[in-house]
Amino acid sequence: MNYFELYGIAPSFTIDAAAVRKKFYELSRAHHPDFNGGGTATEQQEVLEKSAMINEAYKTLLNKDLLIKYILTSKGLLQEEEKYNLPPDFLMEVMDLNEQVMELDKTDTSAVAALMATAKNLETELYEAIEPVMGNYSENTSTEKELLQVKDYYFKKKYLDRIISGLQ
Repeated sequence: MNYFELYGIAPSFTIDAAAVRKKFYELSRAHHPDFNGGGTATEQQEVLEKSAMINEAYKTLLNKDLLIKYILTSKGLLQEEEKYNLPPDFLMEVMDLNEQVMELDKTDTSAVAALMATAKNLETELYEAIEPVMGNYSENTSTEKELLQVKDYYFKKKYLDRIISGLQ
């Protein structure tokens, strides 16, 4: 059973957080080990595994990056520790940004804010370019080409996340 089936929702990059939270509490009550501890050792192990899956699914469904990773991995388009080749123009842009971060005097709050704004603007541009693909995702009709665009976004965002965390 995948996370979407477990939570009774259609696979999507855009998740209704309130519905997921509601289902999480429902599933947690039904499958919490404290309320299902009277069975055999095998049954107790099954309850623990189900509870762990409920928690992991909840965390994944409510985190956009983890959700993208989960969907791409389930489609066989993303491998653990994959070395992904990003476009050279993007790499040059983030390398320049990263050099600015490394040379930055962190006590200069206006310079830090300016670089943060630059990184956030780039992140916004990347998201706006991929938003229609992610918003219209359907497990039955979305193409591999569209999912590869999401994969490209995923790796670009990981680069930017490292830069942004270096500014915080």
